Amino acid sequence: MATNLAKLPPDKVLSELQIRDPFGTRTFETTLLQKETDKGAVLTMEEILEIFPCPADRITLPDQRDHSKGRAFQSHQEGTFLFFQHLRKAGGTHFCTLAKENLPKSAVADYYCMSDWEWFRQVGKKMAGYLHHWSYSEIATRMKQAGHRITGNEWDNFDRLHHFDLPCMFATSFRRPMDRALSQFRFECLEDRGCKIKEVGKWWKQAKHLYNVYTVTFADVSRSGILPIFEGTSRKQQQVRAQIMGDALDTVAKFHLVLSMEWLAYASSQVKSILGFENTSALTRRVRPHINQHKRNDGQAENKLGAAGISKASWTPEEYLTPEQYKDFAEHLALDEILTDAARRIFLERLVCNDLES
Repeated sequence: MATNLAKLPPDKVLSELQIRDPFGTRTFETTLLQKETDKGAVLTMEEILEIFPCPADRITLPDQRDHSKGRAFQSHQEGTFLFFQHLRKAGGTHFCTLAKENLPKSAVADYYCMSDWEWFRQVGKKMAGYLHHWSYSEIATRMKQAGHRITGNEWDNFDRLHHFDLPCMFATSFRRPMDRALSQFRFECLEDRGCKIKEVGKWWKQAKHLYNVYTVTFADVSRSGILPIFEGTSRKQQQVRAQIMGDALDTVAKFHLVLSMEWLAYASSQVKSILGFENTSALTRRVRPHINQHKRNDGQAENKLGAAGISKASWTPEEYLTPEQYKDFAEHLALDEILTDAARRIFLERLVCNDLES
């Protein structure tokens, strides 16, 4: 389904997802938001099952995760750790805080759970979250030597050919692509964190490295020359898009824990059973990187409304962007919309189906 959608032109992809909702996640979220708002609180598991029972047609079967690595991590075997693929402005700081509250202080790198900060410092560089720069053996050896039990990869693609060989569990968190992009503009540009562009349309024209960034990250393809493939109509370009999408989804399906930032209020059971973490309070507590640089007094320090609470705290692309800007953003994120809907479907299936091993 995802690969066939990827063959379509961007505008057709968006139309199919909006009208047909092939993964069922958009219909679920619409109902969820309404029920949370009416109730004024998050839903119970029984209420979730009423609107999304375990489906017969599932994308999580067969289960592609390596559960032996999960058992090794939970039993604290030496050298095992948690690999977090950090998609910028999609819950990475939340996840690092979650790890810090469940792992010994010595097991977590000081710099946002990114162990390679110290590795790069040893060679005179100030950078972190670039794990594609390191070989399998270097990562495994350095993590074991440091005694770290989590590390994050933020700026590099996920190395799908080598990272899965590491002695670790894999986790990531998705966010609606349009919301994520707009949040990055707000965080970096309007709040003066290195970006000087204050007009969102101009910024997006220059942010081509963010076009379909989720898909590129998990398929591990080069960004060089990729833009014509995203928009091309030739049969070959369609086939390449389908292959990229297939690779990206195959990668995500192998991750032990796939979260949706909008649905973190419902992630506690998976975090506990899959990671063995007990303190999950960070999932509903607003956590932002460099927060003291630009505080937001918007009453959203704690999320008590689930997806409705996340929606309240975020800027709405439909309201912030002009119709022309909205179309430009959306079409350059069309593949990411497919992958995000699929990832959210994975999260939901693992939430409501009780026959999957944790």
